[in-house]
Amino acid sequence: MATPKVSQRVVVQSSKGLHIRPSEMVAKAAMQFESNISIELEGHTVDAKSILHIMTLGAQHGCEVKVMAEGADAQQAVQRMVQLIGADLDGDQSEQVTKEHAG
Repeated sequence: MATPKVSQRVVVQSSKGLHIRPSEMVAKAAMQFESNISIELEGHTVDAKSILHIMTLGAQHGCEVKVMAEGADAQQAVQRMVQLIGADLDGDQSEQVTKEHAG
């Protein structure tokens, strides 16, 4: 049986882009999944489970990134990454977004 592969594009909504705080939130969420998860911007692909790698993308507010996952829980992983990246993780809704899916 083939390993599921899922991808989806999402626009970065954090007002300051994927800097340290949003990168940490995304990486921590990614670590909850077994699937290999990556984020791509302009042909540069990084491991979504690494805060430093996410930060090296330099994804600014309004940039469109592609989230990709491969593995048994790929669909759920991509949905969660898209939800986080598509939220303003610098604003008031960041606490709500992280609490809603904290476990």
